Amino acid sequence: MSTHRAGLGVSPGVVAGPVARLAAPPRPPADEKPGDDPVAELARVDAALDQVARTLQERAQATSGDAADVLTATALMARDPSLHSSIQGLLEQGRPTVASLDSAIESVCDVLAGLGGYMAERAGDLRDVRNRALAVLLGLPMPGIPHPGHPFVLVGHDLSPADTATLDPAEVLAIVTEEGGPTSHTAILAKGLGVPAVVRCPSSRDLEDGTLVVVDGSTGSVIADPAPDLVTQALEQADARRRLTATGAGPGRTADGTAVALLVNIATIDDAHRAAALDCEGVGLFRTEGMYLGRHSAPTLEEQEAGYREVLTAFAGRKVVVRTLDAGADKPLAFVEHGDEENPALGVRGLRVSWRHPELLQTQLQALGRAAASTASDVWVMAPMVATPSEAADFVASARAAGLSVAGAMIEVPAAALRADRVLAEVDFVSIGTNDLAQYTFAADRMQGELAALLDPWQPALLDLIAAVGAAGERAHVPVGVCGEAAGDPLLACVLVGLGVRSLSMAPGLIATVRLVLAAHSLEECRAMAAAARDAVDGVTAREAVRALAGEAVRALI
Repeated sequence: MSTHRAGLGVSPGVVAGPVARLAAPPRPPADEKPGDDPVAELARVDAALDQVARTLQERAQATSGDAADVLTATALMARDPSLHSSIQGLLEQGRPTVASLDSAIESVCDVLAGLGGYMAERAGDLRDVRNRALAVLLGLPMPGIPHPGHPFVLVGHDLSPADTATLDPAEVLAIVTEEGGPTSHTAILAKGLGVPAVVRCPSSRDLEDGTLVVVDGSTGSVIADPAPDLVTQALEQADARRRLTATGAGPGRTADGTAVALLVNIATIDDAHRAAALDCEGVGLFRTEGMYLGRHSAPTLEEQEAGYREVLTAFAGRKVVVRTLDAGADKPLAFVEHGDEENPALGVRGLRVSWRHPELLQTQLQALGRAAASTASDVWVMAPMVATPSEAADFVASARAAGLSVAGAMIEVPAAALRADRVLAEVDFVSIGTNDLAQYTFAADRMQGELAALLDPWQPALLDLIAAVGAAGERAHVPVGVCGEAAGDPLLACVLVGLGVRSLSMAPGLIATVRLVLAAHSLEECRAMAAAARDAVDGVTAREAVRALAGEAVRALI
């Protein structure tokens, strides 16, 4: 008999396939005895941690974007001097070697969990370091993705950065985890790979290897032992999706010809080269902090100019929207004194970092201006975390001084959305970051998985703020785009267009489906969808209301 499990859908698509579970992590032996020489045992632990760090760094170098950033940060955790000191102290107390490593890391994880938000999510990454180091010390197989020899649905407690960075979408049909949230690395990387994913599905823990499941990454539904007709329907839907999305090409537009630019999000130069080969209209979000993170000093003017020039050259003739440095909060810089903040997400982050360190923004704008002039590219630049019209005006003036003719602002703070008319009077364009806008609108930490329902981009209150910005854009004839996770949801894309949004930037693997669904609906139909979503009581009913308005072919697709 089929059984249903509910989770949070974070990457769209419907698939059917057998379960393959992540192996349980190794644990310290219950009968482990202390070593005779604490110095020698510490050397063993250091060697194991170094091996783990080198493996993670090699994987980071073999990938790019968000995966590379997370793997690099995790490798640094394995080499943390404070962790070495903690293990040394336990060994000198006469504790067993493997137990000392386990205990020291678990103590750090407890501290990270107590800090909440982004830091709490890093506890999972550190536990992955622990599990890999334990495997080395115990001579056990390294934990990671199973390889049963056939395509499968990957099921586990949660995925580590090393796991998600090496997923093969030809092998992994879908992902189902007990933990995670809408902005966890599992969700972000699954969307980038185009793999359906469901997170926060605690009842998935009893799914056994080989169990046939149907996974819906849009609704968060996981059905075990489904009826044959449901399997057939899922397989047909997946096949129809592949065939239909392969037929679309060219600029984005609605059924009646309203232009909607379909753009990609990138974070590295490697991302740029890969995305430039795709059928997209340019870059809607170039996250530049990748040039800064993991460094002990700021990148020089010349380094930045060279990097920007390479990205702009890859997209020659197409628009590239560059977001200036978005540091602070969950992305601290080693060479910037961020100070002690009770709540970093509400502290000095984004554009606010330039209040303390104006040279960072000035150098970045100067480098970008030089790169733009030497490539004759269509460069747009925007600042993150703009809260007031005066902040927007100051940023635009700085961009103009650096030779950048098109300057705008991110709308991520409710104050900016509520005063959109005033903000738009100061800029050439705006782009809405739905992830942070949802976080601040609902007072819900975007890294806190249990608050996922509040962070749902379908929430009507969030759509009301987007509508206010869209209407202000239409009145002022200022372009309004969306570059948050909402842009890659095909149905929600129609809603956003109905709210006045005219450019959508997303993970490259999502563009084909968004293009197809937009082309199936007129602007008036998109406006009707937007009205239905805003009239709903919550995110779930908003999505259901819009899905009911979509055509039958589209419902089968998504």
